[in-house]
Formats: sequence, structure tokens, C-alpha cells
Amino acid sequence: MHTTPGCSTTFKLLLIGDSNVGKSSILLRFTDDHFLPPEETSATIGVDFKVKYLEVDSQRYKLTIWDTAGQERFRTLTSSYYRGAQGVILVYDVSSRESFDNLDTWFEELRTYCSGEDVVKMVIGNKIDKESERQVSRKEGAEYARKHRTLFLECSAKTKIGVQQAMEELVNKIVETPGLWRKSSPSKGTVYVNDVPSGIAGGCAC
Repeated sequence: MHTTPGCSTTFKLLLIGDSNVGKSSILLRFTDDHFLPPEETSATIGVDFKVKYLEVDSQRYKLTIWDTAGQERFRTLTSSYYRGAQGVILVYDVSSRESFDNLDTWFEELRTYCSGEDVVKMVIGNKIDKESERQVSRKEGAEYARKHRTLFLECSAKTKIGVQQAMEELVNKIVETPGLWRKSSPSKGTVYVNDVPSGIAGGCAC
């Protein structure tokens, strides 16, 4: 088990989904209390990650939360992005039917690159603040998540509704799945969850 001072362990969480569904805004909303999401997010090309500490049942966990940061547009994500993840959040925009339909593609990629069958998955419908433009109902989103046996929540990175709850539910589920993070010894080729790929400085490779 890889630990840091004052923490039980470190979890690697991933955000995946189409461009412009609000992944970067969800990441920044959760990790930066002073973040004010723009009307339209212009993603940085690279891989972005933030660190956040979260307390669950009196235990403090270090979360390294990774965002595709525009790379999904070029389909350049590789197994190294998925390796070592304990939790994956698949994000769609409730006002975009296309982004919801494309979740099938993201699940397929997840099955291809993410080796751990026990990895905790959550489907999130973002931008519920755009209710008048909604194209995907909450019921439809919940049924899709149930079919894939994942957690489900709707949120708004713009108003902050549901963002904290989503992260807490995901981490709680990971904590309840100790086989994901309690390992007696690292296997050959193990990449620790807080390893930073070369070329990333200050949390972003641009």
C-alpha cells in the first residue's frame, strides 16, 4: 500500500468523456474552492491532474484526479493514462445527446485499457443548470448506469451542485473495495498512483 504522511493511501481517479462535457470544470470545481467556471471551457491540450485530500470515516485519503484535457479529441489516450486507477468517472452533458450516446465508446476504451475489473466506475450527467436544453433525462442516465453496473449522479460544475457528492460517493465505494488498493507487494511493472509521467510539470503537460 502506497502511503503519504497523514494519509491512509492515495487513490488515482480518472475523468473521461467527450470534449466540452465539462470534465475540466468538474475537476477544478472540486479541487479549487475559488474556481468560477467559464460559460464555455477551452481545454488545455495535454494531461492535467489535481490533488485533493478527502476524509472518509476519520481516514484521510489523497486523491490524484486526472483529466484528459483535450486529448480525447485526438484519440491519443493510452494504457498509461488508465494504469493504476481505482476510480473512473465517465462524464456526459445532459444537453448533448451525442455525448451520452458516445459513452458506449468510452466504456469500450475502458475495457480495453483498464485491466482492473474491480475499478469503481461512475457515470455523471453534467450541466443540469441547462435544464431548458436537456436532451437526456435523469431516468435515462440512471438506467444506463444501472445497465453498466456503475454509480450515477447528475451535477452542475457551474453551480457546484452534486460535484462534492459525486467525488465522496466514488471514494466511499473505493474504500469499500480494499482489493483495489491494499496490495501486499507491488508487482512487476507497477505504476504507483501518484507517479507523474515525464513532461508534466505543475500538474499539466501542454
